[in-house]
Amino acid sequence: MKYDNDIELTPEEEKAIRMLKKLEKQWPKSLWLFSASGSLNVMRCDENGEQVMQPNADGGGVDQNYVITTIDIPNDGGDW
Repeated sequence: MKYDNDIELTPEEEKAIRMLKKLEKQWPKSLWLFSASGSLNVMRCDENGEQVMQPNADGGGVDQNYVITTIDIPNDGGDW
């Protein structure tokens, strides 16, 4: 499998990436992923297919009432 850089992968790593690529093709539009403090949260979209934010004085944040489950895969939601 060709990737964007020259990092060598183990067969296990290649398999995990293939599984994620397959999942990407099947992922329902009604769900989205949110990374918070190292937790990968599966979130439901609202009835309009939008990510739901909670307004507050600090500018809002993700509405935690829409969390379906948390997946224990290491992640980070920071920017480059």
